[in-house]
Amino acid sequence: MADQIFSHRILQFQLALLIFALFFAPPCYAENNTLSFLGSEACQECHPDEYLSFITHAKKSRSFNSVTKLEKGLTRDEVEKCYSCHTTGYGKPGGFIDSEQTPHLKNAGCEVCHGPGSRHVQTLRADDIKGILTTEDCKQCHISERIKAFRYKPMIRGGAH
Repeated sequence: MADQIFSHRILQFQLALLIFALFFAPPCYAENNTLSFLGSEACQECHPDEYLSFITHAKKSRSFNSVTKLEKGLTRDEVEKCYSCHTTGYGKPGGFIDSEQTPHLKNAGCEVCHGPGSRHVQTLRADDIKGILTTEDCKQCHISERIKAFRYKPMIRGGAH
């Protein structure tokens, strides 16, 4: 009889722990919160005018060409430093790896400024992506050292939209 009561109490305790764990588990265990980069082409379907303007007028839409031209005279580490601004999401989960594995991320695309687009594409909600940009966003790449070295100033509308 005492064994049955003890077993019953252990079962109750285990059930209480399970309920507690399920009730108080942070949402990150229940869903995948990882944002991923999709490439500028993914933006084209809903933002065709902005996309066309971007690929036609924004130099950053072809920024990988600069790296390709210069990389012969650079070390691997120096080239990788270029990737942080001349590709999309380099060094971040789901970002640019190399031209073979992630060719759709090999230029500085929409998501460099607006952030990873995966959640925005899924929900179509404007607040799931950075819409309004400031010069602070530009300064992630266009720091004074680079402005002097490359004589290129950030333009808030330099994305051509």
